[in-house]
Amino acid sequence: MTTILDRAATHVVAPPLPARVSLTPKTVLAGQLDGAWWPRSRDLEAELPALAAALDDPWGRVTRVSVNPARWPVIPHTVAVDGRTVHVGWFTEQDPDKLILLSYTVGRWDLLVIPPETEPAAAARLMAAAAIPGSVLAAGVLMANETVIGRGVQDARRREAAWESEGGACMSPFGLPVSRATPVVVEPTARVSSGEEQASS
Repeated sequence: MTTILDRAATHVVAPPLPARVSLTPKTVLAGQLDGAWWPRSRDLEAELPALAAALDDPWGRVTRVSVNPARWPVIPHTVAVDGRTVHVGWFTEQDPDKLILLSYTVGRWDLLVIPPETEPAAAARLMAAAAIPGSVLAAGVLMANETVIGRGVQDARRREAAWESEGGACMSPFGLPVSRATPVVVEPTARVSSGEEQASS
C-alpha cells in the first residue's frame, strides 16, 4: 500500500481560546488584588499571550510579568504577544498564587492565579472573591478559604450520596432509621369520644 502526502494541503489551526479573567471594577477602593486569572494549563508561554491581549483594552499594554516558580514548571524569559515581547521574571518571595503584571505607562496589577485543574464552581467563587473592590484578602488567603469551602461542599455531597444510597433514610416516629422505600404504618390508637364515655357510664 502506497501513502501519498499532499504537501500543498494547509492545516487549519484553531484560534487561541480567550483568557478566563475577572477584573475588579475601577473604583477609588484599592484592594490586595485587581482580579483573577484562570489559565487552562501551567504553560506560561501558551497562556500569557491571551491574558495580555485581553488586558490591552481595559488596562493597557503589559510589558512585564512576574510569577513565583513554585506554580510554573517552566518560566520563559520572554513571551511573544501580538508582535511584541513581554518579559517574564520570577521571585520566590512572591505569593505563589499571584501574578504581577507591569506596564511602563499604566502601572501594576496583581491577579490571583486559579489553578487550571480547579472545578468550575470553585473557580467562579474565586474569580468573584478576587474582583471585590477594596478587599483586604491576599491571594493565599482566598485560596485557603476556598479549600475550606471546597471541603464543606464535598462533605455535603458525600452526605447526600449516602442519603440517596440508603433510599433517603429518615427517622420513624419510634426513632428508627427508615428508608423511603419502606413506609412505616402507624396504627391509630383507639379513642373514645366524650359521648361514648357518657353512654357507657
